Amino acid sequence: MPLVEHMQLPTFSRLRQQGQEVLSLERAEHQDIRELHIGILNMMPDAALEATERQFIRLVGNCNRIAQFYVYPFSLPEINRSRKTQDYIEQYYCKFEDLKKQGLDALIITGANPSSSALEDETFWQPLAEVVNWADRNVASTLCSCLASHAILKQLHGIERQALSDKCWGVFNHHILAPQHPLLRDINTRFDVPHSRHNEISAAQFEQAGLTVLVASRAAGVQMAVSADQFRMIFFQGHPEYDINSLLKEYKREVQRYLKDELTDTPAYPSNYFSPEARQVAQEFLQSAKSNELLPVTFEDQLQAHLDNTWGDTAKAIVSNWLGLVYQVTNLDRSRQFMDGINAEDPLGIRSL
Repeated sequence: MPLVEHMQLPTFSRLRQQGQEVLSLERAEHQDIRELHIGILNMMPDAALEATERQFIRLVGNCNRIAQFYVYPFSLPEINRSRKTQDYIEQYYCKFEDLKKQGLDALIITGANPSSSALEDETFWQPLAEVVNWADRNVASTLCSCLASHAILKQLHGIERQALSDKCWGVFNHHILAPQHPLLRDINTRFDVPHSRHNEISAAQFEQAGLTVLVASRAAGVQMAVSADQFRMIFFQGHPEYDINSLLKEYKREVQRYLKDELTDTPAYPSNYFSPEARQVAQEFLQSAKSNELLPVTFEDQLQAHLDNTWGDTAKAIVSNWLGLVYQVTNLDRSRQFMDGINAEDPLGIRSL
């Protein structure tokens, strides 16, 4: 923090309206503060593209005041888009070829909407591999979210994700397994994280590949793991970036499918997310909607009034720790050797934990 509005991305204005500090480029250029340049590969489907963009940029902007943050969203042209979303990307997003020339300090890779049971059949499979290979040689650290974690772990380590008997959907309690790790510095030892996925990679699979599990849940499995060097690659299986109403919007879509007879069973509530009052409101709405197959416009607002965000502060703290380490690496005299894999002395002392 602070974010720098170095491009005409609508998210900057929206975050400023929500009270977040966003510097104009002119103001930023007059401050003698170190810059960090963060790429965000946004692979989310059209309906979630802008929300996901905003969520991750907000997390970066809520980092401690260690630098000015320049964020660069980009996507993959191989992902099928509507004309409207493609126009948005062409107008506001960067091109990967330009970012390769410019250079980045760190990279965030979002999840994606799967269209195939086999990850290697996804349209993003090969272009994602190209981005990851470039990042491995050119950025200090890459943070991967949900489906991106599954795809990259298969590409790099041959790990096959496993299908779950039931969707892991809701807000789950997690505990820290490596409290001394610098990515978890000053983090609560127990905290919540939202999940929404049909597949998982188990702790045993992570460990067999030489990776370190940092955060896990008895109910939801692994949330956070890191590469063998403890820093270059960070993997999330959940969605700590989610807004308070992200799972609510997913639930609303399931209800709408049910009302259209696309689902035979009444949609389940996301686990540990709806309060008793929210469940009552949802039940009343569903009963009244069955007659006209339409949810009232107040559905989300009335339900959200009974929801709690129990994960946001921890998400901010973890991303802040991550960017603090990125800052240290990019400021080391020998950072180029570290980033090229030449320096085996572990300048941050992470491997000694």
